[in-house]
Amino acid sequence: MASLMKLDATKSESEGGYTLVALLLVMSLLALFAVAASENVRQQGQREREKEAIFRGEQVADAIYAYYQFKGNRGTTSLPNSIDDLLEGIPRGTKKLQILRAEAAKDPLSSSGEWKLIDPTAQDLGTFVKSLTVYSGGTPPTPRRMPQLASLIPQMMNVLDTESKSTAPGGEDNSAGSSGPFIGVASRSRRNSVLTYYGIDRHDGWIFTPLFK
Repeated sequence: MASLMKLDATKSESEGGYTLVALLLVMSLLALFAVAASENVRQQGQREREKEAIFRGEQVADAIYAYYQFKGNRGTTSLPNSIDDLLEGIPRGTKKLQILRAEAAKDPLSSSGEWKLIDPTAQDLGTFVKSLTVYSGGTPPTPRRMPQLASLIPQMMNVLDTESKSTAPGGEDNSAGSSGPFIGVASRSRRNSVLTYYGIDRHDGWIFTPLFK
């Protein structure tokens, strides 16, 4: 009888051990699922911000072109000098036509909310031209809507060299943007992106300009 009770106790301890192991396994799996779900939510949030950044950036590009046309298509003298120039709008009769929404004047990817203004001769623009050329299979883009500015755009050599991609350093670009006429805007976020824009997977590589639209 005593030996039977001993066997029952041993069996009970063994079953308890299995239950504990099973419980720990379930908890580990739940923790893994929670981490995966959290990462998925984070990525989805970033994806939505990137979509909004592209939407707003292209609105800025359209506003630059509208301003350029209003000013007479006379090269850099017809370009805006600040985001405020675009927000102010352009005269239309006795009123002003709004060419840029206040929301679009903000970069949703950077903590400062400020777009970096891109000078027509900036090297950043040359790098963007290189990316567009690679994306199109080797055909350099041409500024059909703004041909007067074609000679100002930095030319990039070895445009099909796709092996020299730099790693995104993260953080934000706090350098000054153009202090004069600008032809486009870029995000100040230096992070890798979830989406790609013309094959570019870094936020600060996305330049929104009417040159090649």
